[in-house]
Amino acid sequence: MSTTLPRKKLPIGIQNFAKLREEGCYYVDKTPFACRLVEEGSYYFLSRPRRFGKSLFVDTLKELFEGNQSLFKGLYADKNWDWSKKHPVLRFSFGEGVEGSQASLATNIQEQLENTADRLGVREASMREGSLSLARVVIAAYEKFGQRVVILVDEYDKPILDYIENKELAGQMRDALSLFYSAIKELDAHLKFVLLTGVSKFSKVNLFSKLNNLNDITLDQPYSAICGYTDRDVDTVFAPELEGLDREKVRQWYNGYNWTGESVYNPFDVLLLFQKRVFQPFWYETGSPSFLLKVLRNRPTFLPDLSQTLASYDLLSTFDVDNISTEALLFQTGYLTIQSIKYQGVQPRYLMDYPNLEVKTSLLEALMRDWTPHVAQASKRMPEAYDLMEANDLDGLRQLLSAFYESIPNEWYKKNPIAQYEGYYASVFYAFFASLGLEVHAEKSSNAGRLDMEILIENRALIFEFKVVDDEAEGKALTQILEKGYDRAHREAGREVHCIGVEFSREHRRIVGWEMG
Repeated sequence: MSTTLPRKKLPIGIQNFAKLREEGCYYVDKTPFACRLVEEGSYYFLSRPRRFGKSLFVDTLKELFEGNQSLFKGLYADKNWDWSKKHPVLRFSFGEGVEGSQASLATNIQEQLENTADRLGVREASMREGSLSLARVVIAAYEKFGQRVVILVDEYDKPILDYIENKELAGQMRDALSLFYSAIKELDAHLKFVLLTGVSKFSKVNLFSKLNNLNDITLDQPYSAICGYTDRDVDTVFAPELEGLDREKVRQWYNGYNWTGESVYNPFDVLLLFQKRVFQPFWYETGSPSFLLKVLRNRPTFLPDLSQTLASYDLLSTFDVDNISTEALLFQTGYLTIQSIKYQGVQPRYLMDYPNLEVKTSLLEALMRDWTPHVAQASKRMPEAYDLMEANDLDGLRQLLSAFYESIPNEWYKKNPIAQYEGYYASVFYAFFASLGLEVHAEKSSNAGRLDMEILIENRALIFEFKVVDDEAEGKALTQILEKGYDRAHREAGREVHCIGVEFSREHRRIVGWEMG
């Protein structure tokens, strides 16, 4: 007798809970989180990167509060939710964005208020002199239904993020939204539950000062898996889809997002993998991080330091239109995640790293292309470099990399701020190899000191030390490797070891020294 579980429809792109359940799609039960939220409080804020299932969770809450029990048959909430009460729900979404003006945002808010008032049948009761307001709709709904009102706001920050490169306009969007959100606190007597979701927590939005009873659960350990799929979810709910796939490869490519608790997969990645049966950077390809690339291009950023960075809670949990920290930008947009927590005294410090292979290789390849002028050159040389690494042709690798750096014209250096940074050469070197999916360790500490970079491939270890010299090669890079004994541990482990000292000319902007030992 076969025990194979039946396959279901993959809910790719479905953000409507009723549609997902009615069409018999796979569903990872998130209702335990919903029940816990309601049991523990009333006002919440949740930040997660794009395409992580925030909208579906918000819609799930809507169906719960409206009392549509038939949709939850077999789920945790079926027997653990109070179905005797139905609450009017005001749901707002800014996921579609708005045209670039405060007036457009005001129109968008009015249209959503009107649609909500019509759906609840309180349009006339909430219309007094002037336009609709959040307060009028909430009070009218409370009076009509005799139950406290639920407010759910999805992608609350999208109008700001869409114009983040235009500080003036982003600031105007921020201020307009804060006026809308600030009314919530004054309505406490009429409200049952409030949840706002977004990508970022803007530190200067009045929402987070005036609405000071909003509980930010972004980094709360019990809610780490409130969005996304856990390993157990993949192994149980999606068990019929795993046949023929390398389970460990699935984990390396897509797992690893963490908010101080259980790590999760991005749902969009997992669903498209099961549909297409190939490993690709699905989540990364859905949105080019152009603003992120621009920020890093204009800052002295040493790419190997992006991972293994320590950040404070305040740094990770706030986002400022006028002063965006690199760590907050990378974390809140999903390009870095929390690997572990350590305490310095009583203060928690979060060790950041790339969540998985998809994000690491895709982001570093994008940065490498962005930091060098000839995309076609990079595209051609990267597979060549991989073949040379596999063949252990280190002289060929030297020629390829020397030609790669020499192809960057001097005019490009003058026009791009990052190229003036001394760490630029080593950063591009690191991004070049890490984006190939090789096992690359940078800035590795040992008893002997801090090694610049090592690459492990099969049973070989390539150990690199970088120096920027005034003009001629000085040979100090290789000397440092040998004197510090960076190669000792690998030799003792029985690996074939190649020590390579690379020296870049500050004046001529090219590789002038490549010594092997």
